[in-house]
Amino acid sequence: MLRNLKDLFDNLTASLTAPSDQQTPAALEHTLQLSTAVLLVEVMRADPTLQDSERDAVLNALRRKFALGDDELQRLLELAHETARTAYDYQRFTGLMNERFTQAQKIGVVEAMWEIAFADHHLDANEHHVISKVAGLLHVTHGEYIAAKLHAQAAMKG
Repeated sequence: MLRNLKDLFDNLTASLTAPSDQQTPAALEHTLQLSTAVLLVEVMRADPTLQDSERDAVLNALRRKFALGDDELQRLLELAHETARTAYDYQRFTGLMNERFTQAQKIGVVEAMWEIAFADHHLDANEHHVISKVAGLLHVTHGEYIAAKLHAQAAMKG
C-alpha cells in the first residue's frame, strides 16, 4: 500500500511538470484532481489550527467534484498534503485548471475553498489571502469571487 502510494505520488508529481499535451487523458484527469485537492488543502493548512470540520469539507468538496470512492479520496488527500508541503507556488496547479476548466468550474473551486475556510465557523486572514491569490490566478473576477464567498457562507448557515 505504501509503495503504491509513493509510486502514485511520484507519477502525479511528475505529471504536474509535464506539458498537458503530452499526458494521457487519465493522467491529465489525475493531475487536475491533485491540483484541485492541493488548493483546497492549502486553505486548510493556512489556518494555524487544523480542524476535522475543514478536513471533512475538503473531502466533501472533492467527492462532489470528482467521482471517486472513499479510498481514492483518502489517497488523494494524502497526496495533496504531501504535495502542498513541498509546493513553492500555486501557478503549477492553477495553470492546468486555466487550460482545462470552464469559468464555472474555476468559480466552483473558489467556492469550495470558501466552504473549507468557513467550515470551522472562523475565517482566518491567511485563509482569505490564499483564496484571494488563487482566485486571481484562476482569472476569477472580483464579482465572481464575492458571489462564491457569499454562496459558501449561505450554504454554511443553511
